[in-house]
Amino acid sequence: MYCIVDIETTGNGIKGNRITEISIFKYDGHEVVDEFTTLVNPDCEIPFFITGLTGIDNDMVRNAPKLEAIAQKILEITKDTVFVAHSVNFDYNVIKNELRQIGLDFIRKKLCTVRLSRKLLPGYRSYSLGKLCSAIGIPLTDRHRARGDAQATTLLFHKLLRSEGAPEVFKQFLNARSQEATLPPSLHKSEFEKLPSTPGVYYFKDNNGTIIYVGKAINIKKRVLGHFYDKSNKEVKLCAETGFLDFEETGNELIALLRESSEIKQHHPKYNRAQKRNVSRYGIFNYEDRNGIIHLTYGKLKTAPKVLAIFYSPSECRTFLEVLCEKYGLCPKYCHLQENVASCSHYRIKPCIGICSDSIHLKEYNARVVKAMESISLQSLDYIIKTKGRTPEEESFVMVEANRYIGYGFVPKEFDFKNTPDLGNFLIRQKNTLETQRIVESYTRKNPNTVIETDKKDLRLASF
Repeated sequence: MYCIVDIETTGNGIKGNRITEISIFKYDGHEVVDEFTTLVNPDCEIPFFITGLTGIDNDMVRNAPKLEAIAQKILEITKDTVFVAHSVNFDYNVIKNELRQIGLDFIRKKLCTVRLSRKLLPGYRSYSLGKLCSAIGIPLTDRHRARGDAQATTLLFHKLLRSEGAPEVFKQFLNARSQEATLPPSLHKSEFEKLPSTPGVYYFKDNNGTIIYVGKAINIKKRVLGHFYDKSNKEVKLCAETGFLDFEETGNELIALLRESSEIKQHHPKYNRAQKRNVSRYGIFNYEDRNGIIHLTYGKLKTAPKVLAIFYSPSECRTFLEVLCEKYGLCPKYCHLQENVASCSHYRIKPCIGICSDSIHLKEYNARVVKAMESISLQSLDYIIKTKGRTPEEESFVMVEANRYIGYGFVPKEFDFKNTPDLGNFLIRQKNTLETQRIVESYTRKNPNTVIETDKKDLRLASF
């Protein structure tokens, strides 16, 4: 037994989407045995553009029943049936979320007539309900009204049940392990099955092959599946537009991050927003107060004089200063890790032997601050980051010159990284940006054991 369902909504996103009309046709595989159709009072305003699309306005639903009044009827008519809809995840998840809000669980097996049509009726340019029905001669009246769309979907479902190969396809789609009900309606299962469970970059593409989203993952297949399960408004829209998937294996998260950044800047995918914002930079600098004490502090780069080091968030600055405090015995108070205190008591740093408690002489304390400052400026600017390759037979590297990311590459496992000039044969040159610089510097601070310092002359030979 099946229930073919269509709903109209207020269009305010999955979590805020409210039902304005619902139509359910109970179908036994041969004929409709029951029907439930009603307008629904969403208990909120219907946007003008939704009224323009569906014709349903606030006056029409003002005296209609609210969801609470029809919830039991929805549960009753769909009990022990398979939930069927065109792009089923949208209708199913809106109904499930609405019922959850009033304390009711809603769990049904699902079938998507878009996915079924792509499998059993291949070769059509569009599988939207209106265009597909027009192409195969199914009458569709009252488009974008729940009953009209549900009735047309029922006729389409009737045809699908009788298509060649239908029994096997229906059995496959109803198998809980097949993931067919989870995949986006326009995405062929083979597109998902080709994805590896390795680190890399993945691409969501629309039906024209245009990249609409780029992401990175330690496990590409698992991360992509996470998008399909995510019911946030952005993810639902992204998945609804996805027709193809692609990927690039990188062997490790660092190169995946760098490739993701590069691809976003090159393709400007419509669903990538994070890197469209400007990256803020912060600088660590020093100054001497009226008592002659040298302070280390941090601030936005444009306001920081004579910057000693550059970071990309206040938390990175604080973490770096904490390391300096511990290594050189500096005072958290005068490194601005604690403000408005007589003497420091930092929760992460051992008891201070610094100037705040007058336990040592000013000159001695300042000498330690100067030594810490010198350690910053003496850090190597030319280095290679060595990390995992894409296979057990190779390793990868990221090359940095004068603190600028210049590219990455993959080398055989037995490669001798002391022969720096030879790396030029494997280098895949890339553009340095604020984002890639932030990625590289953050990684080296967290993984210093992966850094190989190089002779500046050798490294520059390798980079050209």
